[in-house]
Amino acid sequence: MKHQLPPKAYYKIGELAQNSGIKVETLRYYEAQGLIVPCNRTAAGYRLYSQRDSQSLMFILHAKKVGFTLKEIKFLLDFQLNKSQHTCEQVKSFTGSKIDEIEAKIDDLQKMRVALNTLHQACCGGDESARNCSILQALETAAFE
Repeated sequence: MKHQLPPKAYYKIGELAQNSGIKVETLRYYEAQGLIVPCNRTAAGYRLYSQRDSQSLMFILHAKKVGFTLKEIKFLLDFQLNKSQHTCEQVKSFTGSKIDEIEAKIDDLQKMRVALNTLHQACCGGDESARNCSILQALETAAFE
């Protein structure tokens, strides 16, 4: 459950993870991937995150929801954290490439659905042995392509 973090200078990893609705391990993984870096550590070595780190984490989570990979999110974070060094055209081009990738995946999924429907419809679905099952035979010989 997401809660509003009380205003203070630093948040421990558990506070930030809970507020964001993710597990501590996920936050550590994002850190290992270079997506987020704690701004400080306590004398005992505990990670401390700032309000800006919290905003970066929310940016990461929102970018994931719209389909960006962690590798792609690294680029987006650079755009976000260094806005004055980038143009809207760069960001739009980046997202346009992602849309093209998604469209290609949708086309592939639609082709897969047609092929599976063809296989499914060809099978009698009876209770006899699968020795002569049309689905298994088609997969064995790639007859559905």
